[in-house]
Amino acid sequence: FELLDSDGKAVTEADFAGRYMLIYFGYTFCPDICPTELGKMTAALDLLAAIAPEKAATVAPIFISVDPDRDTPDRLGEYAALFHPRLTALTGSPDQVRAAAAAYKVFYVKVNPAGGPPDNRDYLMDHSSQIYLMGPDAHYKTHFISTLSAKDIAAELGKLVE
Repeated sequence: FELLDSDGKAVTEADFAGRYMLIYFGYTFCPDICPTELGKMTAALDLLAAIAPEKAATVAPIFISVDPDRDTPDRLGEYAALFHPRLTALTGSPDQVRAAAAAYKVFYVKVNPAGGPPDNRDYLMDHSSQIYLMGPDAHYKTHFISTLSAKDIAAELGKLVE
């Protein structure tokens, strides 16, 4: 991927070389699923840090927005700070976000509430909801589905992160 961080700086997966990436795709205006999953992801990282701080230090938590129209770098910086001090939030142009989502096989689509005007800014984003674990070589290791708890994810991270 090639995206922008909350400071507007270009970021690619190469910036995380040698570290594991724990990645969630979502959007800041999400009313429920995204904050729940980001909270779970960062809680799992904190649980891992409590039992294996050296492993947790090698994991980069990353949030990639699927809503580039509303999720500006500034907005993402404020949002990420609500979850974890190490959470990197990324956005980009619609084409960059589309390419990143395609690379991870993430589905997303804008959903305009019934009867809303086409330029409605109160739309929702329907999207895949899993947390990806990528290895230090940026290759896929596994993913975590929404039914897993932070404790379950932390336990798996403890096994998978070397």
